[in-house]
Amino acid sequence: MLDHVENLPQPRTAAFFDLDKTVIAKSSTLTFGRSFYQGGLMNRRAVLRSAYAQFVYLVGGADHEQVERMRRYLSDLCKGWNVQQVQEIVAETLHQVIDPIIYDEAASLIERHHAAGRDVVIVSTSGSEVVEPIGRLLGADRVVATRMVVEDGRYTGEVAYYAYGPAKAEAVRELAASEGYDLERCYAYSDSATDLPMLEAVGHPHAVNPGRSLRREAVARDWPVLNFNRPVRLKKRFSAPRPAVTAGAVLTAATVAGALVWYVGRRTRR
Repeated sequence: MLDHVENLPQPRTAAFFDLDKTVIAKSSTLTFGRSFYQGGLMNRRAVLRSAYAQFVYLVGGADHEQVERMRRYLSDLCKGWNVQQVQEIVAETLHQVIDPIIYDEAASLIERHHAAGRDVVIVSTSGSEVVEPIGRLLGADRVVATRMVVEDGRYTGEVAYYAYGPAKAEAVRELAASEGYDLERCYAYSDSATDLPMLEAVGHPHAVNPGRSLRREAVARDWPVLNFNRPVRLKKRFSAPRPAVTAGAVLTAATVAGALVWYVGRRTRR
């Protein structure tokens, strides 16, 4: 009887990673602002706002109010964009834009989780046209991302699925149910207090480069706090990336609307 118990298969486990400022040093979508401009999707003014938004994001992050404003602006900016064109722009500039801003510490952590037999899942509020290629570059097993409604190959401006806040935790639980993950043995990593529901969903939550609110929560709950500060080119670390399987799709370019959000928000408060 004891031998039978010992031979039972161990529950599957996973490590869930937020992307921006957790695995990479900047906002994944805003980082493509210049590429979208060169591809004719954005004008110069939008690029300047994108650069400003990136600065604000790096300095202070994005709280719930700012993220919600970003969501309202998504439809105005991306409506009518050609999805295939967005995908091509991201594919052409991925290494140039993303490679230099991957945290060495995050890449090493992903390696260790894979070595321990855990799946690696990227769970990001950015859109899948950006998140999926980054996931493949990282060797992620699955990706959960925001997606928008697409008709005739173009964004309609309507958000079909917003991978944010409680929705991230719900996606984690759904994956656990479908893939057989034991959430009590799973890990999660994020920099933002808006990801508290996802962190609370697993047995091993970690705060990475946390903002003030998340740091306070992490200290109160005795969660590990990790500081990542060494970007490294991914292609130097992963010679044979594992393919990513998508659990969410579409929206990438749209999230560039964050540029308008933070810029307009700052101007309004002045």
